[in-house]
Amino acid sequence: MRQVVLDTETTGLEPSQGHKIIEIGCVEMVNRKLTGRHYHQYIKPMREIDEGAIEVHGITNEMLADKPVFAQIAQEFLTFIGDAELVIHNAPFDVGFLNHELKQMNQNLATIEARCGILDTLVYARRKHPGQKNNLDALCKRYGADNSQRDLHGALLDAEILADVYLLMTGGQTNLALNANQVEGSDSGESGDTIMRMDNARRTLKVIRASDEELALHESKLATVDKASGGNCVWLKP
Repeated sequence: MRQVVLDTETTGLEPSQGHKIIEIGCVEMVNRKLTGRHYHQYIKPMREIDEGAIEVHGITNEMLADKPVFAQIAQEFLTFIGDAELVIHNAPFDVGFLNHELKQMNQNLATIEARCGILDTLVYARRKHPGQKNNLDALCKRYGADNSQRDLHGALLDAEILADVYLLMTGGQTNLALNANQVEGSDSGESGDTIMRMDNARRTLKVIRASDEELALHESKLATVDKASGGNCVWLKP
């Protein structure tokens, strides 16, 4: 199973008010393991960034002056995500902005949710921990995920942190061998519960089987227990 953990940073809160994406960060997982592959891109929005947004992510208009516009990076981004399941914290925010950008490029382009399954970790966390804070920082504290580098929001680092939180929250094994080329990351807030997981059938966990030597040691131990208990070792009874 291929999943892509995704986060964005924007000029403001509402695409309907002309706000744009300025950063996309994605990390790839296959069979619930981080592969080290990632996608990261800064984007020139062709508009001013709200001061409130700059305070959150620290990205300024000057930093984006020489960056490509969304239409120039759209195909590379869509190729990276493919038809993977997208894991997003507060999915309506990021998906809404991505769909708005695609629609501005071409009215006939398929939406993100038509291309990919979507798992909203905010919805999952609210159901698992009702009545508690479920933003990314709160989940890091609850599950012991390292967010010590998260002084400001930024898409790639937040996608990497969310991948760790998702694996811990869903009870699976984690592999923290991330690509060494890391950039700081983002949290899109807590509004909206509308986009849910669209594919529940594919989650798998790695099974680590005992070796022949380990099985032999196990049998020897059971035989010792059986002898000491006068033939009453319950693990050897049918």
